[in-house]
Amino acid sequence: MSIELPHLYSGKVRDLYDAGSDRLLMVATDRLSIFDVILPSPVPDKGRVLTAISSYWFEATSDLIDNHVIAVDPDGFPEGVGPEFAGRATLVERTTPVRMECIARGYLFGGAWKEYSGSTTVQGRSMPGGLLEASELPEPIFTPTTKPDFGHDMPMTDAEAIDLVGADRFEEIRSATLAVYARGAAMAKERGIILADTKLEFGLRPDGSLLLIDEVLTPDSSRYWPGESYAPGGSPPSFDKQYVRDYYLAIGWNQEPPAPPVPSEVIEGTRGRYIEAYERLTGLRFSDWYGG
Repeated sequence: MSIELPHLYSGKVRDLYDAGSDRLLMVATDRLSIFDVILPSPVPDKGRVLTAISSYWFEATSDLIDNHVIAVDPDGFPEGVGPEFAGRATLVERTTPVRMECIARGYLFGGAWKEYSGSTTVQGRSMPGGLLEASELPEPIFTPTTKPDFGHDMPMTDAEAIDLVGADRFEEIRSATLAVYARGAAMAKERGIILADTKLEFGLRPDGSLLLIDEVLTPDSSRYWPGESYAPGGSPPSFDKQYVRDYYLAIGWNQEPPAPPVPSEVIEGTRGRYIEAYERLTGLRFSDWYGG
């Protein structure tokens, strides 16, 4: 794929291009990252699915908090962006990112379960005893982490997060994160899907106002479980990266690069789960999305 805009940055999944003094073109690739390592094989159509789902959720939560989206329709892109970027590129406002991963959890899973099983706490917060892996929490909680340029995200206490962003901004971010999670969880439930947790990112306009940025409620940044097969006490079937994580955990990979090859059936299974998530969550056909 070619693009006639200055390349600024490549993350684990997204590439950023300079689209003007106050704009960026954000391109979601088919790269797949788990445990902060990019896997050697891409997942076909993954970038388009992520862009489609994010576009849906940015619109569905725009009354809760402003977001950075300017255009997903290729007709709104600057010159020099080829047609092959349709459906995987988004023109966005340029912001100053908040250097914190903003996580809302409604269920006990992943790192939260690992901590709880040894201490009945989640990021230092006391939880009721007797919960199982994947149990629903008494209420959703906000558990921020660091956002380093390299290496693994690390849990932060509320006090550490306040030191980083200030008390007022922390409360604004916490409230927005939980509100977006609650909206997503309620809408997903109507479609028979459980939104177990999600990770959001925020940025600041030059005037200091807060925006929701990057991606929102995608299978890359969230855990989605089919409601019909959910039961606490293990790792539920999922529409997200947990399917791939479980494969690599089963083969005993040490989670250090380079990752072992991804079997073709895992690639195809991941693609199918991502597309099913989009179609079940939105009620739309993925084949009708831009570039289909």
